[in-house]
Formats: sequence, structure tokens, C-alpha cells
Amino acid sequence: MTAARSNGKLARMKHPERRLLNTLHVEAVPAWLARARGNASARRLAQADWLLRRKRDGRFLAAIAGAAVHPLDGVRLAAEPGVGAALTAIARDAGTIVELDPNAQPFSELAIPADYGTVHGLHAIAEPAALQLAEFDRYRRPLWLHADAARAWRSLRGAAHRDGVMLDAISGYRSHAYQYGIFARKLARGQTLAQILTVNTPPGYSEHHSGRALDIGAPGQPPAEESFEATPAFAWLTQHAGAFGFTLSYPRDNRHGIVYEPWHWAFRDR
Repeated sequence: MTAARSNGKLARMKHPERRLLNTLHVEAVPAWLARARGNASARRLAQADWLLRRKRDGRFLAAIAGAAVHPLDGVRLAAEPGVGAALTAIARDAGTIVELDPNAQPFSELAIPADYGTVHGLHAIAEPAALQLAEFDRYRRPLWLHADAARAWRSLRGAAHRDGVMLDAISGYRSHAYQYGIFARKLARGQTLAQILTVNTPPGYSEHHSGRALDIGAPGQPPAEESFEATPAFAWLTQHAGAFGFTLSYPRDNRHGIVYEPWHWAFRDR
């Protein structure tokens, strides 16, 4: 089962849910955003309101239809930490703010220096209790942002379009667990922690955790490349993004010691 836009089901729903409800280990996402891989899953999705998704690897665990909980693809829900918290979030119609515990597994395995935040002028960032579906990104994945950032992004993108400039979103919200996965994969490929920290902030410190940051691109341009600086899209953002509350987080020679990222913009309000 994959996350994707489902036009047929959306058309049948008068007011489709557009929020992600967050908890420590499991997040609840609207079922209409998923596409089934088989007939059995399709039947479950047709009746479901929410899907539970494990944050550390994105696996869908269960379909929720009213008070009924249906495990997916042979998942043993009793063995999955955090399912109860996610079900409670759905029942209460409210997720929970997630703070990173740097001493918890698997984050402690990265051995991030204890003074990392102080040295680089960065502070730990919690995940919000809920996120809003802003649109779909370049890859047709749901783009989750903080509600304020979602509204600002739609306004920013619309204004650019009216000026003849096309912007697309490359990525938005990332959980602590997702950020850990980036580090784990790069370490497995032989990169050192010092090398990774020049281009990625460690779990807990990425602006993407807040749901207020997104990577922006332009059609036909490679994602997250310094070459974005030479595009009309970047020139337009440099001139106009501030009016919508967005700023460039990592300019050249920034004080955080992070490489220049002309694609990374964060909503800081107006």
C-alpha cells in the first residue's frame, strides 16, 4: 500500500480529512490518500477513515473504520509500539507533540556530540501534534506542513504562478525517525558522521521536523541542487518570499556550518 492521491475516493467524500495526527511511534493519516496494492486492501480502504503508519519505516499497520481496527498485510498489532496512542489520538481528534529523546534507541547510536546544538547555533525542534495537507509534492506524495505554513505556501506558490514562475515542493515535514533513517543509510554507505553533518542536521534539529520548512524546486530542475540558485524561481523567491513569511535558512557561509541550500526555505511568519 502506498501513499498517493486517490481521485475516485476523494470525489465521493464531501469533506475529506486533510490532517495527519502525530504520536511518538505511529501517525494517523487519512485513508483516502492511500492506494491499495491488492483487492483485499482495496476493500479495507473503501470503508476506512484513517490508516496507522509506523514512523520509522513508513509501513502501514492498520485501517480504521469507525471503532473497527483492521490489521493490514499480516501485521501483528499487539507487537507494534504506539498503536494504542494513535488510536487515542483518533478518538480525541488530537495528536501529541513529539519531543526527541536523544538517549533513546536508535538515536543514541548516532553518537551526536552533546554540544552539537550549542556549537552550531541550533535548537532541538519538536514534531507538531498535527499537520495539514498543503498539496501534493513533485512526486505526488502528500505534502504535510504546519497549518500556518501550508496556507503561506499555497499563497506563495499562487503568487509566483501569477508572475509566470512555477514552483514545486520537493519535501516538507519529516519526523525524527525519518531523519534518523537518512543518517543510517548514509553511514551504511560508508560516509562518516562528520561528513553527514555538513549536509544534514541530526534528528531533533532539522527545521523539517516543525512542519514549517520545505524544499522548493522548479519543474525540469534537479531536486536539492545548488544549481537551483541560477533559476528564475530562486530569483523570484529571493525577491518575494519574505512577504509571505518565508526565509532562506542556510545561505552561503551560514553560522550553522551547513552547506549552502538555496532550495531550503522556512516559514517564520510575517
